[in-house]
Amino acid sequence: MIQFNDIPYSRPDFSEFSAQFNSLLRDFNNAPSAAVQNDIMQQINDVRTELDTAMSVVSVRNSIDTTNSYYESEQDFMDNLGPIYSELVNNYYVALAASPYRADLERIWGKQLFRIAEMSAKCISPEVIEDLQKENHLGTEYQKLLASAKIFFDGEERNLAGMSPYMQSTDRDTRRAASEAKWNFFSAHREELDSIYDNLVKLRTSIAHKLGFENFVGLGYNRMTRSDYNPQMAATYRSYILKHIVPVTQKLRARQKERLGVEKLTIYDEALHFKSGNPTPKGGPEWIVEQAKNMYKEMSPETNEFFNFLCDYGLMDLVNRPTKAGGGYCTMFPKYKAPFIFSNFNGTAHDVDVLTHEAGHAFQCYMSRNNGVSEYSFPTLEACEIHSMSMEFFAWKWIKSFFKEDEDKYQFEHLSGALLFLPYGVTVDEFQHYVYENPNATPAQRKATWRDIEKKYLPHRNYDGIPFLEEGGVWQQQSHIYQSPFYYIDYTLAQICALQFWVRAKNDRDDAWKDYLELCKAGGKYSFLELVQLANLRSPFQEESFVSIIGDINNRLDGVPDAHFA
Repeated sequence: MIQFNDIPYSRPDFSEFSAQFNSLLRDFNNAPSAAVQNDIMQQINDVRTELDTAMSVVSVRNSIDTTNSYYESEQDFMDNLGPIYSELVNNYYVALAASPYRADLERIWGKQLFRIAEMSAKCISPEVIEDLQKENHLGTEYQKLLASAKIFFDGEERNLAGMSPYMQSTDRDTRRAASEAKWNFFSAHREELDSIYDNLVKLRTSIAHKLGFENFVGLGYNRMTRSDYNPQMAATYRSYILKHIVPVTQKLRARQKERLGVEKLTIYDEALHFKSGNPTPKGGPEWIVEQAKNMYKEMSPETNEFFNFLCDYGLMDLVNRPTKAGGGYCTMFPKYKAPFIFSNFNGTAHDVDVLTHEAGHAFQCYMSRNNGVSEYSFPTLEACEIHSMSMEFFAWKWIKSFFKEDEDKYQFEHLSGALLFLPYGVTVDEFQHYVYENPNATPAQRKATWRDIEKKYLPHRNYDGIPFLEEGGVWQQQSHIYQSPFYYIDYTLAQICALQFWVRAKNDRDDAWKDYLELCKAGGKYSFLELVQLANLRSPFQEESFVSIIGDINNRLDGVPDAHFA
């Protein structure tokens, strides 16, 4: 392994790659035995690894500095290349699914690879390549628009991530002013935001029709390789959130209103959980990493090795900077079997949240790095989020080292926040189902529908007259809605699983950790519900999964009087 900054990159010769790939595919189709096909599969994986690594390097370096003209150009190249490359992989998937030796290959690799192949093969054809390129470019356009935010506030120019500390200020006037400044940016760019999304919806609908789907919903589920559940199961799951979680979150918001001493809890109050201020890490970025190093050393031998690997090879870019893309993520450089963590530290508790969250993804990636085929590096996304959200809770044992006297505050905010997120998460999901079932809706109709759905799951929400929000535009800050359609219910499904780990760890931490470790080692070798079963968790599609956790959660939250945080 070499330092991230030293990883070489040059634009790949796709003609050469394509010729090599197609030659291997011909050999695969003409192979006389399962053993020969298996050997060729590994060769195909090796050549894909080179290109996948190049694509990851470009994506990371472009998001680290969205104004870097070289990597901006390379990202544009990759946006065009991605669908063409996917078509080649699709040809491989078709051959894999139709292999006369499929039963033998399934015994070697398991059934999940073939499920992925069959579902992915339905998502692409030569006639949609140009459309897929356009879709990539529109997603990048959205990312660049948000990264371009320059908000003058408190005497300095700030990006969106830089506004977060002000939105948690103990001074209500500051919170309101920060909120208005942030949303003024979105309002000023409403036409661009509406246009990008409208183009994406219509484009995705057109792609779905060309591929034989009634609408994009079916294609979207196939893209996410959701072999275990369908839109009807998702709708039932959302009803469980409404029944079991929304009543609890409304009580939590009422408690928050009383703690803050405000007559009405508004959108700009929601981010402040305690009148005396939210918990904050008691040191800067380098200090946080040092605390994490010690935590992962004590957590397990595996986490110690993993986190030192990240630190030793510069595989994290954590601090917010101007022109840096927003958000946080984990990706992988397959050639080096190395995960990479990207985030935007801003001096709030989110810094620890995002580090432990993305470390959960990266730890899974590290533990399953030798699973043999690229499809098994990560599981489907709802399973991925179990690793990340559960790691946040496993970190509780060491959380005092980050927050000192604010330990109780952090744990109350973190646990209550896990619940408060769930209704918002399913709001996003129900909204996306509406959007793609009604692709000809106008931007105004979409926003009105968002408000209707939001009032069901988030009945407390009060926008206090901020026009952009009153009209239903808050979702336009959620990058997943633009760039990764239907990737959001995944967080909520995983949160129900992570909360089960939290309950189990209270009673028998070693047993819970053992199952978590096995889950990480499995990577993407199984489907979502198979991985849930492997980890000895209840399926979130079973109502019992809610019943089994809500008592422990309520006991913990109700057991802390609000006066404790004064």
